[in-house]
Amino acid sequence: MGDFLVVSAASLAAIAVLIAVTAVAGFRVGRHNVVDVSWGLAFVSVAAAAAAAGSGEPARRLVVLVLVTVWGVRLAWHMFIRTRGHGEDPRYTEMLQRGSGNPTWLAIRKIYLTQALAAWFVSLPIQVAAVSDGPLGWIAFAGILLWIMGLTFEAVGDYQLRKFKADPANRGKVMDRGLWSWTRHPNYFGDACVWWGIFLIAADVWPGVLTILSPVLMTYFLAFATGGKLLEKHMSERPGYRDYQARVSFFVPLPPKRKNRERA
Repeated sequence: MGDFLVVSAASLAAIAVLIAVTAVAGFRVGRHNVVDVSWGLAFVSVAAAAAAAGSGEPARRLVVLVLVTVWGVRLAWHMFIRTRGHGEDPRYTEMLQRGSGNPTWLAIRKIYLTQALAAWFVSLPIQVAAVSDGPLGWIAFAGILLWIMGLTFEAVGDYQLRKFKADPANRGKVMDRGLWSWTRHPNYFGDACVWWGIFLIAADVWPGVLTILSPVLMTYFLAFATGGKLLEKHMSERPGYRDYQARVSFFVPLPPKRKNRERA
């Protein structure tokens, strides 16, 4: 428990520094979606702090550090390219409009502080893995395979959408090709798989299984709270999108329905 408290405190400090810098940058540029770039990097900072401060099995610490770093840096770069030159994310605008009080403190509380606490909680498997002894077992290797599948799904989905949007002929159309014909949110589904994979690496030895609420919370964020459901509120009025919703699975990939396919 003492080792875990040290790792947890180091992780929280790393997140706090990163989010504080992000908040300063957000207020300077006048848009808070910069926090989306820092989201992946927050977990990289936790993985680095946990690997350095932890006393658990070195192989497990190294594997988690490498996997989280690859995922976090890829996501941060993707979000940087996606948000560069654009205005505020409608999600954050709506979030702040629903609140009251000082706008600065409202943004700090509802965006930056919330992100920091969520990142710390979701990263609990990383922290516990850093203080867990015992060699990597079959559950950990299953987690690595699930992470590989998740990252592939997420990266391919992002790539397919980026290519689709880059073609002027697709302006105003609904992306329903490739992975997007099996799930309306392949990037979010892949992201969830990544974090269930990290959880399995931690759950390979006791007490990693106790961190199961972390991937559950991350999946909830991705599917409902700030991910798929919220995004679809802004997409539902786009021509063809309701037909797309009727044909394609919301989150978990499933074979697409053929009904009305020609109208998508």
